[in-house]
Amino acid sequence: MKKQKEYFELSIESLRILGRWAADCAERVLPIYEELNNDDPRPRDAINGIRVFADGGKRNAKLRVLALDAYRASLETKDLAASAAAEAASLAAATAYTHPLVDIQQTKHILGPAAYAALAIEIKKNNDPKYGDDEVRWAIDHVQNEICEILLKMPGRAEGKSRLDKIMYDLDIGLRNMQ
Repeated sequence: MKKQKEYFELSIESLRILGRWAADCAERVLPIYEELNNDDPRPRDAINGIRVFADGGKRNAKLRVLALDAYRASLETKDLAASAAAEAASLAAATAYTHPLVDIQQTKHILGPAAYAALAIEIKKNNDPKYGDDEVRWAIDHVQNEICEILLKMPGRAEGKSRLDKIMYDLDIGLRNMQ
């Protein structure tokens, strides 16, 4: 028998708060992408799009397109740090579409922008985890309670094997401990 999906209440205002924080996290690493891809506005456009939503704009198809365009930019760049920075922008724009679903996959919508930002910085700094850990701490220090409350309604992440999994795990634990 298939397990029934479990949902929770998630307001548009909470999504706006999440979007603003996600944009702040992703924007910190945007220069890593733009340094090598200065003629490609897609990641910046995605961040600008989520900021419009966070400031009261509509959650519309254009925002989805901006998120997908930034994702494509992450795939097209040849630099791993720039790719992670573009992915942070893509996931920031996608926060507006976080589902109120009790599911581990939905935690990526919340943690992804900050985690990919941390990964981008870490890669840029010769894969030194100290820099990624510092960025995780920055994200935790700048989170709003509403974001932690959303995350607490979802399952916790496992530590995983990859560096990105570890960053997401550390971020997940840090945000859950804010409450």
